[in-house]
Amino acid sequence: MGFMNGRLAYMRYRVSGEAPLPFGPEHLERVEANALGRRGPVETTDGVSFGWIAGEHVLDFDFDLAKNVVNDALHLAIRVDVDKIPASLLRAYTRIELDARARLNPSGRPTKAQRVEAKEAAVQRAEVEAADGRYRKQALYPVLWDGRSNVLYAGATSSSVLERLMVLQRETFGRELEPITAGTLASASAATSGRTSIWERYAPSIFHDDDHFDLGTPSSGGSDIVWAESSPDARDVLGNEFLLWLWHATLHNGGVVPLADGSDVSVMLAKTLQLECPRGVSGRDTLSNDGPARLPEALRALQAGKLPRKAGMIIARQGAQYDLTLQAESLAVAGASLPRDEERLEESAARAGRVDALRHLAETLDLLFDAFVSRRVGDQWPGDLGAIRAWLKAA
Repeated sequence: MGFMNGRLAYMRYRVSGEAPLPFGPEHLERVEANALGRRGPVETTDGVSFGWIAGEHVLDFDFDLAKNVVNDALHLAIRVDVDKIPASLLRAYTRIELDARARLNPSGRPTKAQRVEAKEAAVQRAEVEAADGRYRKQALYPVLWDGRSNVLYAGATSSSVLERLMVLQRETFGRELEPITAGTLASASAATSGRTSIWERYAPSIFHDDDHFDLGTPSSGGSDIVWAESSPDARDVLGNEFLLWLWHATLHNGGVVPLADGSDVSVMLAKTLQLECPRGVSGRDTLSNDGPARLPEALRALQAGKLPRKAGMIIARQGAQYDLTLQAESLAVAGASLPRDEERLEESAARAGRVDALRHLAETLDLLFDAFVSRRVGDQWPGDLGAIRAWLKAA
């Protein structure tokens, strides 16, 4: 069931308002009132309907506190149904209707008006058939609302699904969702440290051009990074800088990063690495290897000015190890494996352990990113940037 087993994929959102604990029957009552098919007489014009389900499978509407509330977290799923008539079938029905009308004409050819009639008749025939759901595609996406941190984990990456989740959260609980991305997380970190003013003059760093050495001043500009134009927060490109900084740290500092809570995290880039030209000129490189960061073609891509947009990694902290892929700008996680506790035999204890492991993974990634942000806004950044530039020049 969703976040309770297997590998995880998620994006995170801050939920507006106060922490919702304790989750109780009133929360499930609201969920049931907004379950799929129970949200009221809402007519969809795009063939899409959505709502909550209990999450075990696409037909699970059995909401229950023992199942859906786990370790101070509300675990559900959003189901999205799409009724879409196959284009090939619609063309076939249109042809049949068109041929029938053409036979009535002495010329054997349909008139312009008959062509319009044929298309309308074909659509009506297909819509009648679609009414029984035969062309419906059903998909569920797990959702976990952590009551302790008031953060919602969404097991989806599709913008259309995430937009519907925001609508559903608002209709059900009267709460808004704010995406947690590299930019928003950095802003929160800077606010905590009292360094918010630096973001007013933030601009992406340049790592590879000696003629335009940049320490993060407005002169470098952010308009050259094509994906920043579609990002809701221009500072999300910090995620690209973060992965490059982390890449350098794994190769030259042993991959061990001290964290603000006094612990250390070990990081190794593994399995996959995706780099892209920030100007949209030389395309994208996707490398698959046990150690992709050490491949010559990876370094050549960096030297050509490409930036990392996605990286597979193995991280270890406080005795727990995680294998995952991290997307730079959104900080979305994919394919994350959580530690297994073989001693937990009872299902309830295992489910509670999964939620704790998810919290620990998110905390570890946040602390790791915060370690980067602290250096990025601090006096260490010129040295870090110079070291990265020297590495790329000498490689």
